Amino acid sequence: MSPAITVRAPGKVNVQLSVGRVRDDGYHPLASVFHAVELVEEVTVGVGEPGSGIVIAEVSGLQAAEVPRDASNLAWRAVELVAGELGVAPDAWIRIAKGVPVAGGMAGGSADGAAALVACNELWGGSLDRPALAALALELGSDVPFSLLGGTALGLGRGERLSPLMVRGSFHWVFATASAGLSTAAVYRTFDRLVADRAVAEPAVDPAVVAALRAGDPAALGRALRNDLQEPALALRPTLADVLEAGRSAGALGALVSGSGPTCAFLAADAAAATRVAGTVAGLEQVRSTHVTSGPAPGARVVARHG
Repeated sequence: MSPAITVRAPGKVNVQLSVGRVRDDGYHPLASVFHAVELVEEVTVGVGEPGSGIVIAEVSGLQAAEVPRDASNLAWRAVELVAGELGVAPDAWIRIAKGVPVAGGMAGGSADGAAALVACNELWGGSLDRPALAALALELGSDVPFSLLGGTALGLGRGERLSPLMVRGSFHWVFATASAGLSTAAVYRTFDRLVADRAVAEPAVDPAVVAALRAGDPAALGRALRNDLQEPALALRPTLADVLEAGRSAGALGALVSGSGPTCAFLAADAAAATRVAGTVAGLEQVRSTHVTSGPAPGARVVARHG
């Protein structure tokens, strides 16, 4: 086997996502509290034959058939970026083992990109430090820098200005995926339409969220969960409201649409409560699959070296 590196990177939930009015450059200012969870992507990058270019050799695991295998895949683009930065030929093969739902607002694609950045840096000499990798991550997308960092963090700007937050203990989560995805661009357009005639405050972190995380208090965090993209997501997919209500009725301490959706996230008191919530929402026709997990989880890290 040619030399290869396997890197694991986490999915995430935004326990707070505050969105400001769209700027002239087309971006929305954000204040987001990212929380990495133990639903992970594993990306292996290996040295290809000279002149072979980039090949996504295999995608396995959750919804593997829905993952692109061309230059639109963030892992592919990460290989190109690192190769360009280090001045090496981008001859590499990629294998992706998926554990994060596709197109669910949980940054599975971003995790692939972050994992590939770390894998390529290790594969080709490890000369890029974390700030350099974070700069490349931002070129891939606004969520990719957090996939590198992991844990729990406040993100400002487009989400790329990250400050780690202290968290006590673990939080237990259920994620319910939907049978069809939602376009992130469409959700933001709907947000812009809905707030057109409203006063929109400058995004800021909620002290109640930070306090609940520091205290390790799931009940307090459940009360403080907030996502400004939930209203537009529900406007585009009204049946998600039924999923959220079913989870709350089953004992979830808090429920919200994850990111731009359509995955719904439920915070539970403990692992047993999470299992009960998952069992309830799994029976809904709007729900494709459920996933019980916990957080926070570490960011992109090498888990194996081959060859």
